[in-house]
Amino acid sequence: MADLESEELPRGIALAWGVAANPQRGPKREMSVERIVDAAVELADADGIGAVSMAAVAAKLGFTPMSLYRYVSAKDDLLLLMEEQAIGLPPEEVREQDGWRSRLRAYFEAQVLIYLRHPWVLSLPITGSPITPNSSAWLDSALDALGETPLTPSERLAVALACTGQARWYGTVLAGYTEQARTSRLSADEITAREAALFDRVITAAEFPALRAAIESGVFLEDGDPFRFSFERYLEGVEAYIAGLDRGDQHADAAPWLRDDSAELSADKRVRAAAKSVREAEKALRTARKEERQIRRDAAARITARPEK
Repeated sequence: MADLESEELPRGIALAWGVAANPQRGPKREMSVERIVDAAVELADADGIGAVSMAAVAAKLGFTPMSLYRYVSAKDDLLLLMEEQAIGLPPEEVREQDGWRSRLRAYFEAQVLIYLRHPWVLSLPITGSPITPNSSAWLDSALDALGETPLTPSERLAVALACTGQARWYGTVLAGYTEQARTSRLSADEITAREAALFDRVITAAEFPALRAAIESGVFLEDGDPFRFSFERYLEGVEAYIAGLDRGDQHADAAPWLRDDSAELSADKRVRAAAKSVREAEKALRTARKEERQIRRDAAARITARPEK
């Protein structure tokens, strides 16, 4: 790590790097930052992130909350350290794979497994770039996988972030299904069948023609994994871009960050009034479509009930 004074770093980051000052008083041998984090992770793994509080962690360790604050001065710092422990270091097999594509695939799969083992990590807010040791090691691993490619440093970072983002989204979905299976006591196949049946009941060809056609094709009952499919197509796109660079193509210009001025604009009364009009129009449209569906059903029923001549 670079030679930084601990006071230059936020307390949580300093704790993660092991350069924070030790508490001046308090139980020495019985208490430590490591024990506090271990207990918090155990609580989160068992009952979710909502079960983690300074009081709950202290009770689990047999101390008072004030004792914890001498080691971890804020809950946000505790959450940061919990995430750091949960993600750990990238497994060695990521670096041992042959070729950048295989390494990124292993990187992607390893990150998804973290979210399945510790789904509460997905509930933690993203407040900036990773600056802790383990999160830095993960990013370094992805960048290193692309080290022999003609991509620029910015392009390598973009690819690494995209892999991380896809892994997080995939982990979010898998963790959600796992939790649903746990609470409903249904198997994965039973959950899939139930969802397909719900889609079939509410999606009409008149209102959602493309989605209706997909339902009738059985897309929601297929065994294939759409997330792995899309990730592989993403890697193919990166591979094609690299091949173009090898042929002498120019690097693509990076687009600027997407800017959202909605918070600032919402202070304008005219903007708020226009947004309200849009919401009301959307509500009226939904009502009209609902009435249309009912009229169509009634008309179809009359036609079916009409006696044959």
